[in-house]
Amino acid sequence: MKSSIKIRLVGNFMLIIVITVLILEVFLFNAIKEYYYKSMEEILSNQVAFSSEYYSRYFSASSLEDIVLDDVDVFWYQTSAQVQILDHNGNVLMDSIGVIHSEDSIKTIDVISALQGNIGSWIGNVEYDIDPVIAVSHPLMVEGKIVGVLRFISSLRETNKIISKAYKMLAIIGITVIAISGIVSYFLANTIVKPLNEVTQVAQKMADGQLKVRSVKRFDDEIGQLSDTLNYMAEELIRKEKLKNDFISSISHELRTPLTSIKGWAVTLKSDELSSNDLLRDGLDIIEKESDRLSDMVEDLLDFSRLVSGRITLEKDEIDIIESIELISKQLRPKAENKNIQFNVIYEPDITYIIADENRIKQVLINLLDNAFKFTQEGGTVTLRVNKNDDFLVIEVADNGPGIPEEDIPYIKEKFYKGRNSKSHTGLGLSICDEIVKLHGGFMEIKSKFGEGTVVIVSLPLRGVNLQ
Repeated sequence: MKSSIKIRLVGNFMLIIVITVLILEVFLFNAIKEYYYKSMEEILSNQVAFSSEYYSRYFSASSLEDIVLDDVDVFWYQTSAQVQILDHNGNVLMDSIGVIHSEDSIKTIDVISALQGNIGSWIGNVEYDIDPVIAVSHPLMVEGKIVGVLRFISSLRETNKIISKAYKMLAIIGITVIAISGIVSYFLANTIVKPLNEVTQVAQKMADGQLKVRSVKRFDDEIGQLSDTLNYMAEELIRKEKLKNDFISSISHELRTPLTSIKGWAVTLKSDELSSNDLLRDGLDIIEKESDRLSDMVEDLLDFSRLVSGRITLEKDEIDIIESIELISKQLRPKAENKNIQFNVIYEPDITYIIADENRIKQVLINLLDNAFKFTQEGGTVTLRVNKNDDFLVIEVADNGPGIPEEDIPYIKEKFYKGRNSKSHTGLGLSICDEIVKLHGGFMEIKSKFGEGTVVIVSLPLRGVNLQ
């Protein structure tokens, strides 16, 4: 699948958005988790601090063992958390839920911190709960001496459920943001791609020879500058094309006069008494033939100049296309016979009249047949076939000559193009034929296989055709 700027732009926009959303989501996930865990820690810290202060104030005269036996409920009166009382070595003296600890002493960081005289906290897993817990430990002090540790433990089950809901909400928000951003990115990409497509279409039309089209400048940016450059290029091409056509037209007219004089004198001298000299007669024959060839070239140049400058107009009338084909057949058959070429003319008898410029259509057919005879070797075949296909009159000129190299076919109708095997004098013949066919509203197609032959197909619209 062909890649496009729109896909790349939207893809790049989405990549940036997704990365940004993911970074924000990770940050928010951690922030929410930290917030809820910190809140739980503060609640437990306040409760354990209050209970420890209560012990130091009212029960410091009694040992921990006595308190555990007689007044242990004072420690969990202020909390719903699990309560543990540890001695100064970290051994559990009492657990409010009756958990039996297999270890000799508890060595978690909260207990270690409390035994050093500080409040400590710890989050982790315990054997008797499938969910993680948070524990806060506070030293129990008597006359500045640590006699034990009061430890409050709470399950994080409900807290994690709240955090999980917050995660899901954030994930939904993130997906929604990405989806909305994707839609916005698509429309933003259009603001760049649409002007580029318009400029590309204009450039393609210019490349196809439509130099009068112009690119509309939407914004004064890089694309706008490209539009200005294309328009300037078209103006320069039109100016140079006009200059070239004027030169061709002028030089062609100037060449006509000396060519007429050269040919006239060659004919005159051939008919004079000097014509008895064989060398002189051969020379005059060459001069006459070359003059005719140059005259044909000049006519091609004049036709081309008129066509491209728009000075030529078609004189359309109702013509008998079969009569024109028969006339051309009689005119060119001697040429085919001289080269021992089989010349076939095939047409459907029910097609007679069309609306066209008879002289120009004849010019096209003569040019195409003349090319076919030039390229077809002695003993070959040239076929002129005329039929009807839907709304078109289709004229085919086929030969079994050497064909056209594949690399030349795309350029064969271009002005002044002469392929490797071309016998054209100017490279304008097919270009002129193509222009004439286009002026009639039709199109010309060339099919060829190197070494097998060539088929030129001219399709003319059947508007105005009378079927008899």
